Amino acid sequence: MARTDDDSWDITESVGATALGVAMARAHETASDTPLFTDPYAQMFLDAAAARGWRPPTGAMAQRIRAIGNYAASRTKWFDEFFLAAGAAGIRQSVILAAGLDARAWRLPWVHDSVVFEIDQPQVLRFKEEVLAAHRVTPKARHVAVAVDLRQDWPKALRDAGFDPTEPTAWSVEGLLPYLPAEAQDLLFERITELSARDSRIGVEAFSAGFFSEDHLARRREQIAKMRAESDDGHDMPDPEQLWYIEDRPYVPDWLSEHCWEVAALPSDDLMARYHRAMPAGLTEGTMSTEFVEGILTEKFSG
Repeated sequence: MARTDDDSWDITESVGATALGVAMARAHETASDTPLFTDPYAQMFLDAAAARGWRPPTGAMAQRIRAIGNYAASRTKWFDEFFLAAGAAGIRQSVILAAGLDARAWRLPWVHDSVVFEIDQPQVLRFKEEVLAAHRVTPKARHVAVAVDLRQDWPKALRDAGFDPTEPTAWSVEGLLPYLPAEAQDLLFERITELSARDSRIGVEAFSAGFFSEDHLARRREQIAKMRAESDDGHDMPDPEQLWYIEDRPYVPDWLSEHCWEVAALPSDDLMARYHRAMPAGLTEGTMSTEFVEGILTEKFSG
């Protein structure tokens, strides 16, 4: 399904369905012998989606989700630690952009008086809240859902929901950037910087400089085509690239550094090595062309 500038989605379709794929990976990690984290709510979301008629991926797609499991687990663990470190540093206000089926407000040990704002499509947030309420699960921090598309005026919606731009904030940008046009990515970071008080923190799953190169994309297409050919139901395997905006865009660490953020970047291979995880050699040549970027705002950017 091709993207358009004003498209929207429910949890079982388009970009929304990718959240279910991530939930599958989190549920699998939680059920493993030595999980990096536990997310007891991931399976709840999968069961609720199945009750709505969603069919869990099988064959080639299920194989791919399992193959990237170590990466998905490492990514989840990194963002968990990002929020815990922000809380330990005294930050009580957090914003999760494109929250999807992230359940951190319910499962992390938040510092007293913490507030977690979640921004996403209305249907996605409604689904998550309904599932957790049905299981009588309550958040461990004050949770505020902000139902707005990130391509719209989400800063106003965030302020209207009680966000305080004078207080330091922890921002997470996880699994989001390729689903935004390049211009929207710049605007996203401009708005985050404008809304951030000094000492705010940002955690970003970013892409290496060559991620959107034709060479790298061609290798991805070849790998997906091979998995489809080896599976009985490979025709049902969607290509995430169909949901992405393949456009040149600024390198995230450089952009943040130029806007008064003190930045550190960790390649995904190094992150997985930290957790004693690795990618299968047959998938993306045993590596992921991403990195995890953390920034602290040292002073207000004046432009």
